[in-house]
Amino acid sequence: MPETPFLSFRLALLFTLCFIGLLWLLKLVEVLTGISLIQLGIYPRMLSGVPGILLAPLIHGSFSHLIANTLPLLILGTSLIHTYPRSAIHAIPLIYVLSGLGVWLFARPVYHIGASGLTYGMMIFIFVIGILRRDRFSIALSMIVFFLYGSMIYGIAPFLVPTDRTISFEYHFFGAVTGLILAFIMKGRDPQLPEKKYSWEDEPEDAEDPIIGDEWRDP
Repeated sequence: MPETPFLSFRLALLFTLCFIGLLWLLKLVEVLTGISLIQLGIYPRMLSGVPGILLAPLIHGSFSHLIANTLPLLILGTSLIHTYPRSAIHAIPLIYVLSGLGVWLFARPVYHIGASGLTYGMMIFIFVIGILRRDRFSIALSMIVFFLYGSMIYGIAPFLVPTDRTISFEYHFFGAVTGLILAFIMKGRDPQLPEKKYSWEDEPEDAEDPIIGDEWRDP
């Protein structure tokens, strides 16, 4: 059986489900104990907000906030790990950390929480790397992701003039920028699938049709 560049789909799904399970566990603990974890988020340009670079994606303000991130995390995380395993091992941690660092450096002075920076980063990464690699499977996955989550791009637009203080547009923006840059850097890290060749592609252009032959010629 030929070697595949993909990671097992079940293993990719398991990794993603473990991360999502951690998010839900933390939210349940927060609700059951009555302890708010929001202060573990990122508070820009304050030393007390630095731990939030690692902790903020694990914390969500409400169940609706967590639910909104769960399906994109499941689909995008599994797709990225399964299709680009060599890139994912570096891209996912970098998107996670660098998007938070961008928020800490440049965002509004409020607490920023949630995994949306990670989802935006993965979405842009998968879309852009598919266009750059140009093999059929990567382009197909890129188009599917854009069809499902292309509307997320509107979540970046209000970055300069945020209109809703409950949404961290900055997290969206820095996640997307990180995903874009990493797609260019890592476009050749994972091997491409060999293009399937058909027998008719190897025939010379002037080869005779095996059935018709030269019978079309005038006698």
